[in-house]
Amino acid sequence: MNVVTSPARLHGCSEEEWQIRCDLAALYRLVAHHRWTDLIYTHISARVPGPEHHFLINKYGVMFHEMRASDLVKIDCDGNVVEGDAASSPVNAAGFTIHSAVHMAREDLTCVIHTHTAAGIAVSAQKDGLLPISQHALKFYGHLSYHGYEGIALDLDERERLVADLGTNNAMILRNHGLLAAGRTIPEAFSNIYYLERACSAQVAAMSGGAELVFPPEEVRRKTAGQFHREDVLDHYKDMLWPSALRLIENDRIDYRS
Repeated sequence: MNVVTSPARLHGCSEEEWQIRCDLAALYRLVAHHRWTDLIYTHISARVPGPEHHFLINKYGVMFHEMRASDLVKIDCDGNVVEGDAASSPVNAAGFTIHSAVHMAREDLTCVIHTHTAAGIAVSAQKDGLLPISQHALKFYGHLSYHGYEGIALDLDERERLVADLGTNNAMILRNHGLLAAGRTIPEAFSNIYYLERACSAQVAAMSGGAELVFPPEEVRRKTAGQFHREDVLDHYKDMLWPSALRLIENDRIDYRS
């Protein structure tokens, strides 16, 4: 009788961790699919179960469209590679600084995404930030933070200011830099970065026409934000949006679940 060994056992991790690895690798590929990448830069991370607060991040140098579950590197909050050889599993220092800051301070957040897109950088450089001019932007009305630019994120003392600026929100614009979105789950984080990226793209397009912008009344802004943050809407991301999004990458030549 042939006994099939599970991928988790083959890679020396729990079934729960392997599922997180597969979902995180899929998220990297979805970011590539939507053209939110910046060559080998920017990062997505996810916390793995356990009291050690270890998290998974990309192996530096692997392109997002080719990311596999086995390519992800498990590190601790000091940036040390937990499993395997650190020399063969390099991690971007700037990615470590930003992601470790959030994972250390916000135990409610499992997944953190950071992007450098043209639209995200453009809005990050605009004094008024994200304007409440689209339905996508109103998802973040009253729920969006800002962090001032301090240079490439290599200084660990910036972590305190990053988490102070993020506060209790799940999305933040990094001034003159890009976007950050997080979630209690990987599907929720994907939804947050999707809406934030679309909101920035819509703003850049609307402002490029030079016409006067229309702003919804304050009560409508607050109502819409509240509609987005209902629990049933948040569950919808996991139950409906995520399986649908995964179909976009199902036929990739190299399976992300490998």
